[in-house]
Amino acid sequence: MSQDYKFEGWLGKDKDSANGNMVWGEFPHVKPFEETDVDIQITHCGICGSDLHTLSSGWGPTPYPCCVGHEIVGKAVRVGSKVEKGIKVGDRVGVGAQNSSCLKPDCEECSEGLENHCQHTVNTFADQYPDGSYSYGGYADYHRCPSHFVMKIPDGLPSEEAAPMLCGGVTLYSPLKNNGCGPGKTVGIVGVGGLGHFGVLLAKALGADKVVGISRSNAKRDDVLKLGADEYIATSEDKDWATHHARSLDLIISTVSSPNMPLMEYLQLLKVKGTFIQVGAPEDQLPQFNAFAFIGKGVKFGGSMIGPPWQIEEMLNFAAEKKIKPWINEYPMKDANQAIKDFNAGKPRFRITLVNEKHL
Repeated sequence: MSQDYKFEGWLGKDKDSANGNMVWGEFPHVKPFEETDVDIQITHCGICGSDLHTLSSGWGPTPYPCCVGHEIVGKAVRVGSKVEKGIKVGDRVGVGAQNSSCLKPDCEECSEGLENHCQHTVNTFADQYPDGSYSYGGYADYHRCPSHFVMKIPDGLPSEEAAPMLCGGVTLYSPLKNNGCGPGKTVGIVGVGGLGHFGVLLAKALGADKVVGISRSNAKRDDVLKLGADEYIATSEDKDWATHHARSLDLIISTVSSPNMPLMEYLQLLKVKGTFIQVGAPEDQLPQFNAFAFIGKGVKFGGSMIGPPWQIEEMLNFAAEKKIKPWINEYPMKDANQAIKDFNAGKPRFRITLVNEKHL
């Protein structure tokens, strides 16, 4: 099958690109096409905090030039003869934050459906394949991905809403589902921004008895209650909030990553045998905490990172079935730099999706 298109997109060439200074260009080291691959003509791509961390080299040196964006939705335009999942040319498909893993039968993680924890993961952008080629993300016209990590998008899910679910959505769905969110449970979501708003929507859809949004100020209170939260805690404004709400939550998902967050007070909110799951990925250390915060109530502290392909597909179907509606701000792909600036300024309520209008 011939290829009559170029792999081009918004390239970050140095740390300053995180300030909205990306430049459009051709990708220099694209992965050679294999018969297990799918090429996607991109129509939509969500903006995630990970994009900014990578553009700025906040998590470590970035292999510039890079094209970020790992919440990709579009049309399959080239499909290898050995693709999985029955994907065909013309299908609406998506890719999340992971492009590859070893998929070897003797890999404990891959063989157990935990590909996101494989030691040989290739991320969707700014990462290198074993052959030396690089992965390039979705602020672009086209994307190439091994089919194991390509998902069909359910018919009932609009592309602009499906895109941010592929990373932001599953980052909350996975720890909620894996830690028993459902009827009879009370759930707290710390940090109700782009990630956290998915937590409120999904926890309610999963049937939690009570969902509590937790943020620093009251600025988002009305919006969070409109999302479906039953209560809201403003930690910098509500007097004695940790004491007043002590032992009230079975599960807390934390999307924030500040070294100054009141972690010990968050742990006070857990019931006996409760669970605290960290999903926000900091560029520096988490606050210090006391072991007695765990020992006294027998609570657990854990972490979670995206989700495996099967769970992303499960979440997409669940979102379509429950008609979950994330709050999306749409920007044309040509305005990606402005979208980055607005993201940095905290303007979106609550996610940004870039729309590649020439491919609609």
